[in-house]
Amino acid sequence: MTGKPTFETTVSAHGNTVLRVCRAVVGAADADDAWSETFLSAMRAYPDLPADANIEAWLVTIAHRKAIDVVRKAGRSPIPMAVPPADLAVVNDEYLGADTDLADALQRLPPKQRQAVAYHYLGGLPYTEVAALIGGKPEAARRAAADAIASLRRSYPGSTSKKRVDR
Repeated sequence: MTGKPTFETTVSAHGNTVLRVCRAVVGAADADDAWSETFLSAMRAYPDLPADANIEAWLVTIAHRKAIDVVRKAGRSPIPMAVPPADLAVVNDEYLGADTDLADALQRLPPKQRQAVAYHYLGGLPYTEVAALIGGKPEAARRAAADAIASLRRSYPGSTSKKRVDR
C-alpha cells in the first residue's frame, strides 16, 4: 500500500487498542472520554503524519496524554452522586472483549505499573517508548511491567501461575 490509510481505516484498525489502553490507564468510566479526545486530536494532526509513521505507537502516545488530561480533569470535578441515574449507557463488554475482573485488577496496580502494562502489552509499544511516556529508563519500565504482571498473576482470578504473558 502506498501512502497512509484513510483516517477511517486507522480508527477501525486501532480503535480497540486505544480503548483498551485508555480503560487500563483511566478505568472504564473515563475511557470513552479519553478515547474520543485521542481520536479528535489525531484527526487534526493526521494530515501532517508521515506516511511511514508507526500509527499505533503514535495513537498510544496521544492516548497517554489524553488519559493524563482526563485524570487531571477528574481531580478538579465535583464528587459523583451516590446512586447514578438508571438510564446511563452501559458499555458492551462482550463487544469490547472486556474482562471486568481483569480491569478491576489493573486498576488496583500502582499507576506506573498500570501504565507500563497498558502501553506495552495493550498498546504494543517497546519499553523504550513506554519509558519515554511514563518517565524513567527502559529497564525501569520493563521492571514495572514485570512487577505488574507478577501482581496480576497473584490477584487476578482468571490467571494461573504457569501462564506466561511476555512479549
